[in-house]
Amino acid sequence: MSELEERPPVPEADEGGNVRIGWTAAGVLFLLGGLGGLVLGNLLAHRLAPAAGVRYGPWWVGPALGPYAWAILALGLIMGVLGAVLLWLAHRSPRGRFVLPGYPY
Repeated sequence: MSELEERPPVPEADEGGNVRIGWTAAGVLFLLGGLGGLVLGNLLAHRLAPAAGVRYGPWWVGPALGPYAWAILALGLIMGVLGAVLLWLAHRSPRGRFVLPGYPY
């Protein structure tokens, strides 16, 4: 009977990379997309809509916020909070050198 080698089936990831770059990029994208795109864009579209409403493609936008608009507003706020948490994690993580994953240095 032969001994099986005790090693993982995939190569281990090299340590020493800078995870702060990914967390910072994701945090900024979530903040801009959530708070800027969804929240501000949603509120601006409803604020600029005339009293009779206006149609943007398949969406009808009126001056009042309906249930769909409130759901988009909540989603944008959740994305904004997630972006703030990712930026906080990027700020708290240790610095490392910039390493592209999978590239042999």
